[in-house]
Amino acid sequence: MLRLDHITVAANDLAEGVAYVEQALGIAPPAGGAHPLMGTHNHLLRLSETSFLEVIAPNPSAPAPTRPRWFALDDQRAHAALELSPRLVTWVANTSDIKSALATMPHAARPAITVTRGTLEWLISVPPDGSMPFGGAFPTIIEWPAGPHPASRMAELGCSLVAFEIRHPEADTIEAALSGFLDDPRIRFSHDPAPSFRAVIRTPKGDRELV
Repeated sequence: MLRLDHITVAANDLAEGVAYVEQALGIAPPAGGAHPLMGTHNHLLRLSETSFLEVIAPNPSAPAPTRPRWFALDDQRAHAALELSPRLVTWVANTSDIKSALATMPHAARPAITVTRGTLEWLISVPPDGSMPFGGAFPTIIEWPAGPHPASRMAELGCSLVAFEIRHPEADTIEAALSGFLDDPRIRFSHDPAPSFRAVIRTPKGDRELV
């Protein structure tokens, strides 16, 4: 089984991504850290003890990675879209056995690779070209190390995920592929010619929408 782990906002510049989220939610996600393998850095907003919102961007202070960055951050079309505005680009689901999940789940990205942020190390499904299945509409799969979820150590700022909508021209195919693996009533699929995402997040200032 899979569980919703986090939703990801991408930006070409991290400060722009944080400002985008703060404008939408009224709360600025706190600093996270850097990912040396990918040449990226992030800010993280706790949504529960086992889930969070991530804002991620290329790290201009880091050496250029030896491989394409994850979340399609090196894709020219994605870069151009992010020049217009940061935006939700994908979601991540966790499992306790990523090897088994990737072996049995149709459409999941492969292979599972090891990534670090500070002293934290985990497994995540990232293709060699950095792309995402269905342009990010299908979840990236992650396996955290044993122990408390990383979100449990993040600051509690009173935010939680109410709903997450995935709009895609192949929404039915994606939903069918996840049937039997993921059961979360907050996650909704709808057909739309233009892929997009919408998250409703409960904050101390009321429910806010993030796209």
